[in-house]
Amino acid sequence: MQPRGTVEPRFDRVREVFAELLDSGQETGAGLSVWFEGRRVVDLHGGWADTARTRPWQSDTLVHTFSVSKPFAALATLVVLARNDIALDTPVADLWPDYAAAGKAATTLRQVLSHQAGQPTFPATTAGLFDDEELRAALAAAPPEWEPGTAIAEHALTYGHLLDGVVRAVTGRSLGAVWRDDVAGPLRMDAHFGVPESGLARVADLEPAAPESWRFGSDGNPVDRALSVPSDAREVWVLNSERWRRAEFPAIGLHARADALARFFADLPSPDGPVAALLGRELHKEFLAPQVSGRDLFLGYDLTWTLGLQRSDTEIAMGGLGGCVAWVSLRHGYSCAYLTRYLSGPHRMMALEEAIESAF
Repeated sequence: MQPRGTVEPRFDRVREVFAELLDSGQETGAGLSVWFEGRRVVDLHGGWADTARTRPWQSDTLVHTFSVSKPFAALATLVVLARNDIALDTPVADLWPDYAAAGKAATTLRQVLSHQAGQPTFPATTAGLFDDEELRAALAAAPPEWEPGTAIAEHALTYGHLLDGVVRAVTGRSLGAVWRDDVAGPLRMDAHFGVPESGLARVADLEPAAPESWRFGSDGNPVDRALSVPSDAREVWVLNSERWRRAEFPAIGLHARADALARFFADLPSPDGPVAALLGRELHKEFLAPQVSGRDLFLGYDLTWTLGLQRSDTEIAMGGLGGCVAWVSLRHGYSCAYLTRYLSGPHRMMALEEAIESAF
């Protein structure tokens, strides 16, 4: 299927690359949005939204974004901190007393938000993917794997439950409810921790490129271990279920459309933009500021974390397992979101980014 949508002439190469990905089978269904200088300059979608190839991908198709969710879970938490005048260096246990167990009394909100809390994996538990309360309790009771603040590891599945524990302790509401009512609503974002019933028909099916897409080296390595508890976290049939789509699971559970995330990243850096208005200028600056740099033990390479985002000299970004990614270029000033249902490698995003950059 040829891509549909609009592209400003200077970005024609982007349409060509997107079409090549669809023609070659490297992509089976995706949305791509690029914003520049306050306007949408690329708005493309193509392929299929379902595995049976009966439902074309539309401009409003929603898809599960995996770890692209994390900045939005962080933002919901930061909004709660801002509205309750809670400092980033407050110990988590001051708000969530159960979290003081097993040597975690001094762990701070800043450390959790920047993946330094030492809990990158859920402890061994019989709790399943939908057992939110049990999973939060297991994290609260478990010791950290290292002294918080001494190492970095993306908290792949645990991040959202840690932040949800804080949000519930402060507000009595779930992180997903705060996101819906206090963040996505004011920002008018078509992005959901828990897709409403009215949006379920728009959700795309996930489809792995190959069974080995879900293998990450030998059993017991940091990535494989972090993604193995709960045991059903990598079952595609579970992730394609209505139950999952209605669930929150804020570390990886955001369902969104590409244009919503591209527009968000376009507004993100501005101290006068809507994100800054939610947080206040100082906390907005902290949200985007480098918090820690070094080798991430989960990802296996050096990077810099802000409070939920990855930052380099050239961009602020977040990617997810399977190929979804969103970023804002600090060099050229454009933002981009590429959201896909076809779980494969980063080669598609790299080809599209090269095409976008060639316009500058």
